[in-house]
Amino acid sequence: MTQNPPIDTQRLHFSFGDPEPMLNGRSGFFETLKPNWNGRYYEPPVSMEGLSKSSDANPHHKSAMQYKVNQVARYLENSPVLSYLEFRKIVMDFIIYGNAYVEKRLDRAGRTIMLKHTPAKFTRRTKNGYAFMDSGTSKLHHFKKDTVFHLIEPDINQELYGVPTYMAALQSAWLNEAATLFRRKYYSNGSHAGFILYLTDPTNNPDDIKAIDEALENSKGPGNFRNMLVYSPNGKKDGLQVIPISEVMAKDEFLNVKDVTRDDILAAHRMPPQLMGLVPKNAGGFGSVKEAAQSFHENEILPLQRFFLEVNEWAGSKAVGFEPHITE
Repeated sequence: MTQNPPIDTQRLHFSFGDPEPMLNGRSGFFETLKPNWNGRYYEPPVSMEGLSKSSDANPHHKSAMQYKVNQVARYLENSPVLSYLEFRKIVMDFIIYGNAYVEKRLDRAGRTIMLKHTPAKFTRRTKNGYAFMDSGTSKLHHFKKDTVFHLIEPDINQELYGVPTYMAALQSAWLNEAATLFRRKYYSNGSHAGFILYLTDPTNNPDDIKAIDEALENSKGPGNFRNMLVYSPNGKKDGLQVIPISEVMAKDEFLNVKDVTRDDILAAHRMPPQLMGLVPKNAGGFGSVKEAAQSFHENEILPLQRFFLEVNEWAGSKAVGFEPHITE
């Protein structure tokens, strides 16, 4: 049996690493300079896998994007070549990835019979068109020329791929997630003990100490706050002390972090808080939900719908159309 070497406490230190700054150039997640040709296809300027995982990192981020998808698709007119489900997939890709791809299926006469969504997470631009990358083998399946329409959210650094508009809020989304995970671990590892009963006065009867210990153990049900007894006869002054362990909860910045990062995320999505189901913390509230919904539709949803009308010129027909938004 080998013995572990002694720990040099003089050299023991911890390194947490740095958050990834937006000005870090082509490093890690934020590679928003220009797509790189890897010999097979142009690599997206932002990690598609990173955007996919980040969409579930925070409930406000996910909910804001889902709300936009619902509202854009809500007014879709019936189309002979584009189903409601396929359109929702296209809109969701555009909101999450800043890219949406529409594949045109043709009959033998060259007429469009169906428009299909092709996942933006795995679709890549090549020098001759577009290709779908198999997620398991990385094998490319090339689309026929002029059968794929690429809708992009413009980026100032390049023109091959789109970049979502919420990029500036991703740091806040990740911080919000980190705060939640830290608090989950705080509870999972039992650090939320109720208090320590610190007893220093000596007693001649050990059964008394055992009885106190059992009383504390049985005072709460399984999984609730845990209390501990520390018996140190002839210890420090103040023979009996109650030391609250969970007092640290009142001193940390958990709630502030959650509130500030939430506001950053909603600002990036330009989402009114009352549309997210948030409870106001003041008596005045957030204002009229109806007015907020109307304003959001005019300033956010209508411009998004205009993006998707670009499909019509490429498809050669009115494949995408929207019913007018009427308010009572």
